[in-house]
Amino acid sequence: MKPLALVTGGNRGIGRGIVLALAQRGFDVAFVDLAETDDSAVTRQEAERLGARAAFVAADIADLGQHSRIVDAAYAHGGRLDLLVNNAGISVARRGDVLDVTPESFDRVMAVNLRGTFFLSQAAARRVLADASGTQPRAIVTISSANAVMASVDRAEYCLSKAALSMLVRILALRLADAGIASWEIRPGIIRTEMTRVATEKYDRLIGEGLSPMRRWGEPDDIGRAVAALAAGDFPFVTGEAIHVDGGLHIRRL
Repeated sequence: MKPLALVTGGNRGIGRGIVLALAQRGFDVAFVDLAETDDSAVTRQEAERLGARAAFVAADIADLGQHSRIVDAAYAHGGRLDLLVNNAGISVARRGDVLDVTPESFDRVMAVNLRGTFFLSQAAARRVLADASGTQPRAIVTISSANAVMASVDRAEYCLSKAALSMLVRILALRLADAGIASWEIRPGIIRTEMTRVATEKYDRLIGEGLSPMRRWGEPDDIGRAVAALAAGDFPFVTGEAIHVDGGLHIRRL
């Protein structure tokens, strides 16, 4: 039986890159997004072309009442759950001064990026701990952001949500290590997705000026390949670690 991965926010962008990279490494995949669209069909078809059994699950991770159904759908698809990838996330609706952040914007971002991720991880971990079958390495991989450590005053609530995910990753690593379940964080840099498309001109200029030592955009596949390497068990004595997939953006320079 193939290992089974559950990927949130899998319709497109980084989520699709993760689904396809996992398919290439021999995983079957259940992927979650708000609604089934043409993007969902493309992700599923591409994963199946790579040899995976792929299933779409329509759900909003901000709705905690849907979490059991999400995990149940993964088990129904694959008979097991070896990997949860917490990828779903949103940015701020409109960038602006930290002094102008509204409670509504703060709550909206936190509901998806932090609260939803926290409780879905809890639901998945409980189910996996109760299931002792299989010898495949098991893990939770959480996609945060360079903004987990790099501050942006024009999207404070986003930065706060991603910084909190870093602590969640370490807490899960401590709690789940005895059960052989690893927990990792991946911090993407400037990745070419729909979320960054609105700032293409800005980032083209900054990358050209040397914003990151590797002077190119990151691609969803860059994140996917990192997730797949971790999930395949290539780093069996590592947990609670943050992997920067950012072309060196995070490196302090003089």
